[in-house]
Amino acid sequence: MKLYPTSVRSRLTLWYVGVLAVLLLAYGAGSFFYLLLSMRHQMDHNLLEDKETVEGQIVTKPGGLTVQSHHGEEGEPSVRRFIEIWTPDGKLLYRTAQLQGQALGAPPVLGEKLKRNEFASVVLSNGLRVRVVTSFHHMENGLIVIRVGHNEESMGRELNEFGTVLAIGFPLGVFLAGIGGYALAHKALAPISAMARETKKISAEDLAARLSIRNPQDELGQLGAVFNNMLSRLQQAFERLRRFTADASHELRTPLTAMRSVGEVALQDGKTAAEYRDVIGSMLEEVDHLTRLVESLLVLSRADAGHVRLNREEVSLVSVAQEAVSVLEVLAEEKRQTVAVTGEPSLAVFADRLILRQAIVNLLDNAIKYSPPDSRILVRAGEGEADEVFLEIIDRGPGIPIEQQPYVFDRFYRVDEARTREWGGTGLGLSITRWAVEAHDGDVTLKSQEGSGSVFRVSLPLARKPAQP
Repeated sequence: MKLYPTSVRSRLTLWYVGVLAVLLLAYGAGSFFYLLLSMRHQMDHNLLEDKETVEGQIVTKPGGLTVQSHHGEEGEPSVRRFIEIWTPDGKLLYRTAQLQGQALGAPPVLGEKLKRNEFASVVLSNGLRVRVVTSFHHMENGLIVIRVGHNEESMGRELNEFGTVLAIGFPLGVFLAGIGGYALAHKALAPISAMARETKKISAEDLAARLSIRNPQDELGQLGAVFNNMLSRLQQAFERLRRFTADASHELRTPLTAMRSVGEVALQDGKTAAEYRDVIGSMLEEVDHLTRLVESLLVLSRADAGHVRLNREEVSLVSVAQEAVSVLEVLAEEKRQTVAVTGEPSLAVFADRLILRQAIVNLLDNAIKYSPPDSRILVRAGEGEADEVFLEIIDRGPGIPIEQQPYVFDRFYRVDEARTREWGGTGLGLSITRWAVEAHDGDVTLKSQEGSGSVFRVSLPLARKPAQP
């Protein structure tokens, strides 16, 4: 059985109580020892004063030494003052009657080095604890050793009372701290509990819901803001996925429906061989459209999953553009269009040649389709700002309305649905172009005026500046 609590609230309370208990123990022990040292220091100071007083009260009589007016020797033991006087060779000269023959320490030893004031705590044979100061004093007859002691019971009683207060207050303080810590932890974690309850209500069908944030400035508010941002990104991703799935289903269904219709009509009546060839040719056109659509979907799917590896090398941007023009040269000749490529061949980019060429092919294919016959398409390369190189594809087509320009790079978006399908477009070419350019740390933009053609501009980091003539 696990004794460690699984609740964060309980763990916080446990840590709080544990830390507070350690601090209270350290504080209590420090206070106790400080009080002990302070009381002992005060007692030693009183002992020195009493020792000096005793030195002035010592008188010599025919029967020996005595101490006159020894105040404090009568009364309760707790307030008694005990006095002993010895010779340096260990002969007792005087002892207060309250000691009842008990010594305040071992007799001095002849030749022992005596200190001016030496303090010690001794326990008498009756169990009484006494604080003693030992010192030497010069008399007319020679040197004597004086011991003055004070009863330590009063100090011990005060220390016991203080220790009792600490012993009672410590568990009580820890218990109250535990209750307060649990309440504070409950209040501090209440926003998390509220966020957890709200999160449980969020599902894939209701990603528009957001967590309520009371204080966006504190840590929990920042956590809620991050979670809301994540929900926004998930919502956008789900919406793109739903739209992509719906558009892909529609695009796939169209050629399949056309092939099914053509096949069913061809099977209803007997036809000649020439008529069957026409039917098969029509079905092959739809198959070709379907193949290109599936290939484009696979490219975008792999790109979204990050499975496309770029084999980068230093290539001439003009050279890649010329290769793209040669791929589509036949389509341009069918419409009697001319495609011109201008720019310095030494303009180089660090890119995957095949992927970059496909991006340019898509832009050129778009320009050839929409440009009128006998028109001229210009592919122009040049050096931009901040070590960038650009490639512009300029056509003389019908242009794109301003309100539709922000969406031309979206998947399956078509400016003219009917004409794009008539020309076999899938609505994915510009999406693939944008992915290919952004994969090379570049950018693709559009400038167009309705009725005046379009300019697609691809900007890429410059790998090598052209050589100076």
